[in-house]
Amino acid sequence: MGRNWPRTLAVSGAVLVAGAVAALSLNGLGGDGGHGDGGDGGESAGKRPTAGDDRAPGASRTPGPKPPTGPARLGPAPASIPSVRDWRPVRGPGWKPTRDTRVVAAPDGPLADEARLLAGELKVPTSRGPARTADIELKTSAKVRAASPGGPEAYVLTSRAGRITITGGSEAGAFYGTRTLLQTYRAQGRFADGTVRDAPDRPQRGFSLDIARKHFSAAWIERRIREMGDLKLNQLQLHLSDDQAFRIESETHPEVVSTPHLSKAEVRRIVRLAASRHITVIPEFDSPGHLGAVLRAHPQLQLRSATGRVARGALDISRPAAAKLVDELLGEYTDLFPGRYWHLGGDEYPALLTSDPAATYPGLAAAARARHGSAAGIQDLATAWLNDRAATVRKHGKIPQVWNDGMHSGGVVRPSRGREVAYWTGKEYGARKPEEYLREGWKVLNLNDEYLYYVLGQPNDFTYPTGRRIYEQWTPAVLRGTSPVPAKWAGPDRIPGARFAVWGDLAGAQTTEQVARGIRMPLRAMAQKVWDPERPKRSWGDFTKLAGEVS
Repeated sequence: MGRNWPRTLAVSGAVLVAGAVAALSLNGLGGDGGHGDGGDGGESAGKRPTAGDDRAPGASRTPGPKPPTGPARLGPAPASIPSVRDWRPVRGPGWKPTRDTRVVAAPDGPLADEARLLAGELKVPTSRGPARTADIELKTSAKVRAASPGGPEAYVLTSRAGRITITGGSEAGAFYGTRTLLQTYRAQGRFADGTVRDAPDRPQRGFSLDIARKHFSAAWIERRIREMGDLKLNQLQLHLSDDQAFRIESETHPEVVSTPHLSKAEVRRIVRLAASRHITVIPEFDSPGHLGAVLRAHPQLQLRSATGRVARGALDISRPAAAKLVDELLGEYTDLFPGRYWHLGGDEYPALLTSDPAATYPGLAAAARARHGSAAGIQDLATAWLNDRAATVRKHGKIPQVWNDGMHSGGVVRPSRGREVAYWTGKEYGARKPEEYLREGWKVLNLNDEYLYYVLGQPNDFTYPTGRRIYEQWTPAVLRGTSPVPAKWAGPDRIPGARFAVWGDLAGAQTTEQVARGIRMPLRAMAQKVWDPERPKRSWGDFTKLAGEVS
């Protein structure tokens, strides 16, 4: 666990150097590769481990340990994925845990969970304090929150005189500081003296998982949540329903549910564990396409062409009963997923993928004219459908997100505001260049299928993405293909983040464990670039070498 520190040049006199920012180390996390796809030290989902606690009355009141002694040298930069953005070393022996180490936070305060988690990982007790030599103290500060664009996710980590102090802009920031400390300790056996000032460049950093086409167990998802937490990712999108299956328990419409599926109890456990890692779970219930599993139980709502041909997975959105069914399902799950975002899909509606939609689906065309005027077409009916679903989830306090090819240009009906666009492709019907959405003032999330789509079986010219391509070529500004959008639209105010996505198109092409191994390095590369989009200072070879050293 302990790697020898590099020797440094001798210091002239007794000058202490608190100099310029040192080169940042980029390191990896272990996950499935080489270490198995297991848990994190015996923690059960939704609970925090406690490795002893000296908070009880009668705890030892003997004097605290003395500060460590050792060579006054500059230690190495922290080792973490993502790498810290600002590291200012000072000379000193650094910190490492001893038999006296405690994690200090108020036992009934906002950081109690973070303290118990870190204590369990380091196998040390928690304490109410006061902090002393060898301890790790967790705090929050409005000043840290106000001083960084990362706000609540910012943190300052200070290592001095054998003691660590982590001050977050909020509980999330403090948690991220514990990840940097833990990873560095695993890689280096200690933490050098100095100060980290760190915050993410993008507020949305996530992983999207298709559990509809391919079933992933609750335990598998929970392992990914722990992995995501260590990578400072903060969103997990679950694609719940598609043509193949509907993978979540329903009480309002049990007839649509497939086997196997996640029970609501399992989902609550997933959401609770995610919250403990400051991760929001975002449900995706796609419509009006990708609903084959629902339509098998409700064939009367199936869209058919003028010749009677079934449009696979497509609702007949001219029927009021279709809206009623979908809104009932949306309403059922709004409390189950308490986060602020809800993904409504909207992509690849078959009625818009034909060469002549009005002739192929005259019933939809007639409904569009009846509802929206003589100039309206099926595109307007689809836009109005998505507007109505957005209104449904807004009533429950959610911010809608939709796929870019569900956001059509022109037409009589325009997309309602107060939503975010998830950009994945420029190839589908209705898809436009990302600059068009940005020019119109939409916030655009990056799910660029060129780099961030892991499609099982590699159909339709998809290839499994590599971490190296993401690490060396991609940034959040590269929304489509391989070229970035203009700098004026590339900031976090317009492109708030990105998600790496797994899709189960050919579900049997890989086992779930093969998926876990396959996404290990791509997920780490994306985590690095969405935290700090600048060119990494460490080579890809060094990045992959260190990936197992911090687990």
